[in-house]
Amino acid sequence: MTRERPTKNEAEDAVRILLNYIGEDTKREGMLGTPARVVKSYDELFSGYEMKIDEILSTTFSDISNFNDIVLLKSINFSSSCEHHMLPFSGFVDIAYLPNGSVVGISKLARLVDAYSKRLQIQEKMTANIAEALERYLKPRGVAVRVSASHSCMTTRGTLKGGSVLESSHFTGVFKDKPEYRQEFWHMIKG
Repeated sequence: MTRERPTKNEAEDAVRILLNYIGEDTKREGMLGTPARVVKSYDELFSGYEMKIDEILSTTFSDISNFNDIVLLKSINFSSSCEHHMLPFSGFVDIAYLPNGSVVGISKLARLVDAYSKRLQIQEKMTANIAEALERYLKPRGVAVRVSASHSCMTTRGTLKGGSVLESSHFTGVFKDKPEYRQEFWHMIKG
């Protein structure tokens, strides 16, 4: 059973309800365009639901000579939103993989991060999804993903612990099974 997606007007009405809930006057000049702006920003903030992972990772390059060492793209900036409070969290992602005959363009790794970060989720799920997608479509000998982020649900509400950073990692293949590959990954991202 497919659920019907609300219209843009219905989404804007929902924003008006929330604004009224917090005590805002939705008819005052500064608020008149707010529901439309919020819906437009949601289209951007949650655009990952529309991105097709198989299309992002469909083009690979097998002309890599005898290259068989770690490929690492560090410090890919991202912003996301937690599924518990719909508040932003942001930071960076490091992605490494050990090719098995082919590589993917580096911009595709950044797009993969966008595809998963532009959704409601928890950081740990995003970390695993990025690694598992690369594993599934590229079929490397192993994948390592590290995400480091600051969560506004920790810094602007609740415990109010500014400066806290959540680190998560996910490993597949040789990065999971062989400690020396994991150690090399940690050494490379810190270097």
